[in-house]
Amino acid sequence: MKTIVVGYDETEPAKRALDRAAVFAKAFDASVIVTSVAAVGAHGPRGGGAVDPTDPPEAHAEELAHARAALEGAGISVETVTAIGEPAEAIVTLAEERGADLIVVGTRELGFMQRMLGQSVSGAVSRQATCDVLIVH
Repeated sequence: MKTIVVGYDETEPAKRALDRAAVFAKAFDASVIVTSVAAVGAHGPRGGGAVDPTDPPEAHAEELAHARAALEGAGISVETVTAIGEPAEAIVTLAEERGADLIVVGTRELGFMQRMLGQSVSGAVSRQATCDVLIVH
């Protein structure tokens, strides 16, 4: 195992995922790529969708700076990537582009309607990924 991708958004589940990725990175001397994804709104100019104004890329850059500091403090090689788009798709695409061996994501308990609407990023990542996925509870 050489490359681990972590989906990160500074929630408690994401922090646990980052911690677990750090354990694996140390054990396997792997590098970690941490990504945070700014969501695209459903309606934008010409129907292409615009970045959700309540979820700006700048906020994600700040989250990634915190993740970088935590991993570098543990002596782990880390790269951060801010992405824009649908979170699960962006995480999986990054993992494929970088030849990741593992994707680590956190999960939180969703309500019935969120599950029915398929709003679980971790579930979507596990269905779409072509590499191993660790879902941290």
